[in-house]
Amino acid sequence: MPPVDQLSRAFSALSDPTRRVILTRLKHGPVTVSTLAANYAMSRPAISQHLNALERAGVIARQHRAQWRECTVDQTGLESVSTWIEAPRAEWTERFDLLEEQLSAKRGSARP
Repeated sequence: MPPVDQLSRAFSALSDPTRRVILTRLKHGPVTVSTLAANYAMSRPAISQHLNALERAGVIARQHRAQWRECTVDQTGLESVSTWIEAPRAEWTERFDLLEEQLSAKRGSARP
């Protein structure tokens, strides 16, 4: 199997709805693993697997604080995803604008 790049890991991690909800929860600030696990009807090991996927993808970080493990959003990982999405978005927007101009010109020239 070919090596997987960080961007692919990020998109793979973000493809899961549970992980997206976890990430949304973390945007409000650090949360302990126990607090996150309490919000889901799944085992703590299952939550840990989701957190591992997000951490490997570089979109969250986990730190030890006393006996707790806190999770936070890692902006660096999210910025790479955002940057990748923005490049084609700018191109698509430009192409749609050009298409709209062409269609408007054709509609204007079709009138008697």
